[in-house]
Amino acid sequence: MTAWTWKLAAASGGLDPVITRSLDAAIDDALRIGEIPGAIIGVWSPEGDYVHAAGVADRCSGAAMHADFYSRIGSETKTFTVTAVLQLVDQGRIGLDDPIGDYLTGVPGGDVITVRQLAGMQSGLANYTETDAFAKAISDDPRRHHAPQDLLGWAFAEPAAFPPGQRYQYSNTNTILLGLLVEKISGQSLGDYLRDHLLAPLGMWHTSFASGAEFPDPHAQGYTQFGDDGTTVVATNWNPSFAWSAGAMISALEDLHTWVPAVATGALPSPATQQQRLRFVHDDGRVADDGYGLGIFNLAGWIGHNGSLPGYQTVAVYLPERQMTLVVLVNTDIGAPDGMEPSAVVANAVTSVVAPDHPYPVEQKPRPPRITGWKAPSPFTWPHPPTRSGI
Repeated sequence: MTAWTWKLAAASGGLDPVITRSLDAAIDDALRIGEIPGAIIGVWSPEGDYVHAAGVADRCSGAAMHADFYSRIGSETKTFTVTAVLQLVDQGRIGLDDPIGDYLTGVPGGDVITVRQLAGMQSGLANYTETDAFAKAISDDPRRHHAPQDLLGWAFAEPAAFPPGQRYQYSNTNTILLGLLVEKISGQSLGDYLRDHLLAPLGMWHTSFASGAEFPDPHAQGYTQFGDDGTTVVATNWNPSFAWSAGAMISALEDLHTWVPAVATGALPSPATQQQRLRFVHDDGRVADDGYGLGIFNLAGWIGHNGSLPGYQTVAVYLPERQMTLVVLVNTDIGAPDGMEPSAVVANAVTSVVAPDHPYPVEQKPRPPRITGWKAPSPFTWPHPPTRSGI
């Protein structure tokens, strides 16, 4: 047991032993049913804490998963990027309803697309991860470095899905633009800004913004599918620059334990700005109790985000009603046999035990047509996260 693992265990108040045994069994069942190699799970609430690692970190060696492993967190990165934008809003350096064209040139419709619409996935801009150009680039060389301008070029070559503000549609292109906005206004690289203004103030020393394929030790091997036949391959050292400000960050369980309630309850933006952030909408743009806000969602009462990159998935959410934080990290993005996302399978199993009135949603989603090479899986390319209302 490493020193950090010991710290996690020692800090845990511990849930009731009966609940702990039920969680252990539910997680084992979820890994078996979902064909998931390994998972790291943390639950923290006034009733007690639960930190657990299950399964294997490496299928070849059989090495066990451990709770102190680093993980790629995919679209959880969006919560960091959008929080940085909201900080700049509070400082009066940008306005949520300013057109992005006031700050960045070359954006189709940039004279009318607002910062708010980018953060809330209502710009209408094409999702670059759903383009043929993106699929070919990843197929040709998943270890190649891509600049943000490459990603935007793939998106801007496609027509807009709808006029800005008309409705909601998840697009990673939006968050790439917000990352560039943070750099333009702050004068810092995005990684440096996040370190100085978000991570350091919260003491999140195990979280970083990856500029390339770097990956701190210890970490699990990550498994994805690649090629026409869907062969399972190790994607651990693929270059996540193709996700940049939409999904390139690395973190670990204890740091996400700090981050999730902070972002859900508004520890960093002003109360007024946090209120704007938690204005959730459905596909049609209608305001609702659940749906997508500004770089954050509400699913069945759970506020936070999920994430997926080749080989890794994350669920990191907070349930205000119970003051409960849940973090799930798994080392695969390969859909379960019934099409469900592996991270959601585990999150659903855990919440069905600790918060049965608020089970984390899991639904079967159609698999995209097989193409040559790798196609980003949901939720990295989800048109929207699943909710009870079906948005």
